[in-house]
Amino acid sequence: MICTTLQHKSFKEIMALLPQLEMAEIRLDLCSLSDSEIEELFGQTDIPLIATCRAAKDSSWAEAERQLTTAVRAGARFADLEIEAPPEFSRRFQKLCREAGTELIRSYHDYVGTPDEKGLQMALARCFRYGADIAKIVTACHTPEDAARIESLYSVILEDIDSLQGRLIAFGMGEAGRSTRLECLRRGAPFTYAALSKAEVSAPGQPTTDELDEQIYGDARGFHRAGIRMPASKSFAQRAIIAAALAEGTSHLYGYTPCEDSEAALQVARSIGASVDQDGSTLTITGIGPITHDLGLELLNVGESGLLARLCVPVLSAINGTPFSLEGYGTLTRRPMNAAASIMAAFGVLINNLDESGSKEIHVPLNVRGRLIPGNAEVSGAGGSQLISGLLMALPLCAKDSDLHVSEPKSIPYMYITLDVLRHFGISTRSEMEGDAEMLEGEDWGGCTGISFKVRGGQSYRAADLDIESDWSAAAGFLVAGAVFGSAEIEGLDMKSVQADIAIIDVLVEAGAQVSQLEDGTVCVKRAPLEGFSFDLNHAPDLFPAVAVLAAFCAGESRIAGLGRLAVKESDRATAIIEMLQQMGVEAAAEGDVLVVQGESWTSRLLNGRLLKGGAHTSRHDHRMAVALAVAALGADSPVQIDDTACVAKSFPDFFEIFN
Repeated sequence: MICTTLQHKSFKEIMALLPQLEMAEIRLDLCSLSDSEIEELFGQTDIPLIATCRAAKDSSWAEAERQLTTAVRAGARFADLEIEAPPEFSRRFQKLCREAGTELIRSYHDYVGTPDEKGLQMALARCFRYGADIAKIVTACHTPEDAARIESLYSVILEDIDSLQGRLIAFGMGEAGRSTRLECLRRGAPFTYAALSKAEVSAPGQPTTDELDEQIYGDARGFHRAGIRMPASKSFAQRAIIAAALAEGTSHLYGYTPCEDSEAALQVARSIGASVDQDGSTLTITGIGPITHDLGLELLNVGESGLLARLCVPVLSAINGTPFSLEGYGTLTRRPMNAAASIMAAFGVLINNLDESGSKEIHVPLNVRGRLIPGNAEVSGAGGSQLISGLLMALPLCAKDSDLHVSEPKSIPYMYITLDVLRHFGISTRSEMEGDAEMLEGEDWGGCTGISFKVRGGQSYRAADLDIESDWSAAAGFLVAGAVFGSAEIEGLDMKSVQADIAIIDVLVEAGAQVSQLEDGTVCVKRAPLEGFSFDLNHAPDLFPAVAVLAAFCAGESRIAGLGRLAVKESDRATAIIEMLQQMGVEAAAEGDVLVVQGESWTSRLLNGRLLKGGAHTSRHDHRMAVALAVAALGADSPVQIDDTACVAKSFPDFFEIFN
């Protein structure tokens, strides 16, 4: 990325310039800014800013500390502190940056010449010894040999201190060092520095932003989207549709947008006897409650929706009163239902293949026999949350109370989406999470070892009016594209949502993207220096394809846990993701349950000719993979042809129209 140095500017001038820049260094010692202006600048700007304040003499260190401290407390992404700073100031400032989450740049300057290799390596070691997250080494270059010595520091990083890869910015001043400004990006620096114009260079040999932009990006197109809205969350919509169909009275669901899975839920509602009308984005559903007699339904079709299948098996087992067949089509017929069969057997319901083939793998179409028996049961959540959500919707309809204990819970947020929908429709259920003190204090689902649900029997669903949330799953592809290739602004997303895939925000922050929210609630993501990250997606497995593409454009190694959750999605997503990345030239492999990706920034890929490989790729008829391929195509060396794009209709029919 290109960091433009801004000096001798007023607050008003800086604010007018920032929207035109990728990132900026604010020379606090050379700009006349009040403390309140510094606070506003670093607290409200949505591009990465570096706070820099050089001390011209000993007496000015106090002023430098005051201004830098103000910037960091306001929210500066980076702060640059010279290696010569007084020790006490240095220690205080390191502590402040750690507490504030500001990345600390320790900078070494030699304005006279370039030391020998040993001297440069000692300077590098000093920077990291004194707390650097990023080391900045800048020397005066008089000869090509000086420039070569500066560039040799990157070999030290790669060969001797591999964990520091992507954490060095080294270049030379002067005409002999001009080429190093671009070369440092090619060798893995997170960003380089440029002047706003030739008249405003801050050091000899410094190129302008426009010059570097042409050299780096040329004809490459970025990704910039604003004013877009995501479709309704099908996780919320499907649950709400079934709840409304079971309720007494007429419910109104607002903000509905059609997709194949949600339309299948509407068909289920009609099949069990509910009345469904649609006027624009409003669904009006008159339910079948109170349920006083068995439905006697013999056949139910759930389309291609795995969630709908796992909701309907328990619900119909509670109210149908007769054996029934459950049918579907497409990828659903290849997704095993063995875990669902095992859990349902504990509640007196038997599931077997409709074709009676004797196959050990149970799959749709199914025969379902037996009435749901309430009571106390412990079930494993290792296979996911969908069947458990179905039980939470069904058990309140039984005559007696139930205690349901879920061990090894996965996709926990989806269970709480179910509870949220149930609450709106008058169903009361208590839950208690189990885990260590850190989990209980921070509500960290990753540390949850079990959940106990207490479900009161004999309840009835009551009609409700409900706004369906916009879909964080659909937003993930746009947000990743914005973080890597430019920017994305999405309206209507709920930052307090219990949707699992809101975790994409945490992933992007962990990777270093610039994330903010406007006063009107619009979620904004912009490019920033991205680095390898570690994240556990066991509770948000649908994010895996998009996050894997993000990792391909983050400098260094990324580790993403939760591969085991992907084998029984619309495709074998674990295999699909790894093969997609490898076919595109990205080093990726599975280490047990963890996907390991060796990434490289978009800037570095452009300069080194290592863009992802285009050509013919398969989505495996999986909507999440089709979206991931579309995002990856933005950083490919040639067009990416996807064999099946129509599969996005399962969750987001208009994806390609909006994305492109």
